[in-house]
Formats: sequence, structure tokens, C-alpha cells
Amino acid sequence: MLATSDEKPEKDFMNIGKIKLCLLLLFPAIGVYGQTDEPIPFVSFTEITINMTFPQYRPLSNDGGFVEIDGGVRGIIVYRVDATTFIAFERNCSYQAGSACAQVDVDISRLFLIDRCCGSNFSLSDGYPTKGPASRALRRYRIEIAGSTLTVTDEVLN
Repeated sequence: MLATSDEKPEKDFMNIGKIKLCLLLLFPAIGVYGQTDEPIPFVSFTEITINMTFPQYRPLSNDGGFVEIDGGVRGIIVYRVDATTFIAFERNCSYQAGSACAQVDVDISRLFLIDRCCGSNFSLSDGYPTKGPASRALRRYRIEIAGSTLTVTDEVLN
């Protein structure tokens, strides 16, 4: 049966209403599945021993010094706060953690960590974001200190 000119606007209105309802139901799902601040995946690794007397680890002799080492998901940054405090950060950014580009580096200023892809900044003292879009902290690993030797373990501190 063909629609008369009087029936067509009513059918169009009903179709528009159905489309709006579908969009309203779809957007919450996008909100859940479209989350871009994800937990950083976990990759177990064997203990990493750093002998600070070796030339490649010499930067750890000074406060504010750091080295990048293999381990974890995308590598680890070991940062010296002072003579008795070292922090090991996972280099995998928490914003779009599964992206090939989600990796942090120590900023050239040496004042914070930065993911150059998303623009997020993280504190060197605790790994929490200081500038988004990331809202989760970087993963921290346990470091044990014995004389001039550091041992980084895969035990997560946060």
C-alpha cells in the first residue's frame, strides 16, 4: 500500500525517532569502549641488576640523572632522586596504552616525563600525570639498593 501525502510525514517522523533512540543507546557503549586511558599491560621480567660503576650507568651518580633500560612493556626509566632514592618507571604511557606510540621519555628539561604522541606529562617524583589527556599514573617498579648496585624487580608499587 502506498503512503498518501498525509501519511508520509508521520512515517518520516517515526523513522527519525528510531534513529535518535538508536544513537542514544549507542553513545553509552561508545563511552565504555572508547575509553582511551587504559591500564598499562603487565609483562613480567627477571630482576635487572645495575652496577652504577659501569660507564653506561654513570648518569645515576648524580641527582636528577636517569637511564633507560630494557624490561617491562616498552622499557624502564630509572631516575635518581637523591643518593638513597631511585625510581623505576614503566615507559608505557597510560593514555591509549596499546598504541604503538604510547611511550614516555624524560623531557629535555629533565623536569618531567612526556609522551610526545598524546602530549601527556608525568611527574618524575611519582609518575602521576601533570598534563592530560592521560589520567592514570605510570607504573612504578620496586628498586633495591645495595652499595653501588641497584636491582629492579617486576614488583609493581602502585
